[in-house]
Amino acid sequence: MINNKEINNSLVKAYNHMAATYDKNRDAFDMTGVLNDFYESLEIKKGSLLDAGCGAGEPFADWFIKKGWQVTGVDLSDKMLNLAKDYVPQMKRICAPMQEVDFEDNSFEAITAIYSLFHLSPDDQKNILKKFFKWLKGKGSLLFTYATKEYTHHDTFSGYTEFMGEKLYYSHRTPDELENELTDIGFVIESFKYRDIGNETFLWVTVLKR
Repeated sequence: MINNKEINNSLVKAYNHMAATYDKNRDAFDMTGVLNDFYESLEIKKGSLLDAGCGAGEPFADWFIKKGWQVTGVDLSDKMLNLAKDYVPQMKRICAPMQEVDFEDNSFEAITAIYSLFHLSPDDQKNILKKFFKWLKGKGSLLFTYATKEYTHHDTFSGYTEFMGEKLYYSHRTPDELENELTDIGFVIESFKYRDIGNETFLWVTVLKR
């Protein structure tokens, strides 16, 4: 049985450890293509962004702030958010698991969940996607990274795997199941694209709220 408290505690411990060596690894993942593609896809080019699982605020929060956006970052690692305080001081920071925060409906023009959504249990993923839909304004967009068998070597997965010497929880369903879930919520699928970044292949998903 999945223990969400245990998952969250393990993630805090792992990402707090990684925060200590963040500077050494901060350039390992080039997000330029992702950022440009997502920004070009936006129907609204300026507004408020929620970065769910923001880490140190790079590169997404920082990039959008430099474009004139207001950014709220949510992360459960206090040490990552301490880094964000230095790297992206303009970002509003909330230290909490993303599935435990709440915002008013229609609060954001865009939401990103980069390398973070797949750390939630399957049920929590479903619930947060429904929340993302409510929190987005009409014509708002959501971008998130999704694990698939290209990463876990399983069609569906719920368990722990190693990343940068840390034991992290991951879960995912099949891409078809994910697509059905997103359309049932009300999202319009914009892009399902596999990307190899830093020698890791994930599914990058962009969806729109009409």
